[in-house]
Amino acid sequence: MIERFIYDFGRYILLLGQSFGGPRKTKTYFKEIVRHMHDIGIGSLVIVALISLFIGAVTAVQFAYQLGGTLIPRYYIGYIVRDMTIIELAPTITCLVLAGKVGSNIASEIGGMRQKEHIDAMEIMGVNTASYLILPRMIAGLTMIPLLVFMAASISIAGAYLASVPMGFFSGDEFVKGLGMFYDPYNVFMMFVKSVVFAFIVITIPAYQGYFVKGGSIELGNASTAAVVFSNIFILLSDYIIALILTS
Repeated sequence: MIERFIYDFGRYILLLGQSFGGPRKTKTYFKEIVRHMHDIGIGSLVIVALISLFIGAVTAVQFAYQLGGTLIPRYYIGYIVRDMTIIELAPTITCLVLAGKVGSNIASEIGGMRQKEHIDAMEIMGVNTASYLILPRMIAGLTMIPLLVFMAASISIAGAYLASVPMGFFSGDEFVKGLGMFYDPYNVFMMFVKSVVFAFIVITIPAYQGYFVKGGSIELGNASTAAVVFSNIFILLSDYIIALILTS
């Protein structure tokens, strides 16, 4: 198992090196980047917005329940929801969802091209297939996923307001007061660092799984599943490492 991990990690690093080989035709790469930005960004707006809305709503309701009957002021809920959303929930949950939606799509798309020998045909024509297939997706992901995370944080806070204030858990003034308490811009920086690292994982690991797929439809399905599983594992692992580094 360890030997297999070392082998896959080595091939993964070599593939990344090839993907940065540079474009032959910048115009073609630009079209691919725009297409993938649309697929990753616009195509994920609805699911990210819905999940973020309910995450914020549930977080606010749960903390209102936990703080009920205590001496802690109710406006602290706004402060807790804000920091939990910015630091952890928005980047991590959003990218875990995108690993399933975007990652599986990347693995199956590139894997299908490998199985149909489209990649082999491009290599015969002298195309750097690693660069052509992975680099535009990587640029699109590193551009759009942090924006999706920022949107998720904003919608989650709005969801917390909509779920708690009209229900009478506390007033709107108390919630807004909590949002402004102990604000630290460093938390937003931490959110964007996580979103960039997670975006890199969401794009490159599924691309690796699809690029080296062999066999038929069963193997392609296994590659898509492995892409999602390994992306989620490395997102959670990197989340822990980033938290250690940036909060120490």
